[in-house]
Amino acid sequence: MTFVPTIRDADVDMIASQMSTMPETQSVAHFKPGPGIERLELKFDIEKLRGALEECQRREAMMGHMQDQGFAALPLTQRPGQTEWTTNDLSGRYWLRGDDRYVEESREDLVPEIDFSEFNPKFAGTYFEHIHQELSKRFPIGRTRILSKGLYNCNSWHRDPEPRLHIPIISNPGSLFIVNHHVTHLPADGSVYFTDTRGYHTALNGGETQRVHIVAALAYDQVTE
Repeated sequence: MTFVPTIRDADVDMIASQMSTMPETQSVAHFKPGPGIERLELKFDIEKLRGALEECQRREAMMGHMQDQGFAALPLTQRPGQTEWTTNDLSGRYWLRGDDRYVEESREDLVPEIDFSEFNPKFAGTYFEHIHQELSKRFPIGRTRILSKGLYNCNSWHRDPEPRLHIPIISNPGSLFIVNHHVTHLPADGSVYFTDTRGYHTALNGGETQRVHIVAALAYDQVTE
């Protein structure tokens, strides 16, 4: 197509320059580290992770809207002796700017991550217990949950009181994680990813299959405001 603009200004020149090359489309299917998102050296067996997920789902149904839509969770850690979980236990405090006022507001109550020190006995003997033990040797680990996100679904744009570790179990190239201005795919290959969720972030699943991660809160000093 040949188009001759009747006005020639900086905007026209910028778009003409952009149209002279094609965007790069290969690296978006891989992990790219950036501010707030890093991959650890630590790595686990992806087949054992998926086997443990199947075993845990046989033992206990996920809480929430399950796989098809929204937020679904399976708690891998608990307060000592805990037998019931509230909605607040499964989500917890976060901050967001929810409307066109652009005013930051808090939602839900702060959950002391350090209280969730016990591995859920319902899932004893699974590979997830081994993972929890290995993480706990290295870091102060709080709530550790299996989080499932249905296809074509996105979390709110928010920040949390603490950073998290993510271990993808099931993913797809359209599953992305964003912290502030950095966005990347987290492949499900056994890798462990640090995500500084004290910054604004979201997780989205723009793919045609579900997305399931282990998400472990790092129980360092929490942000309170």
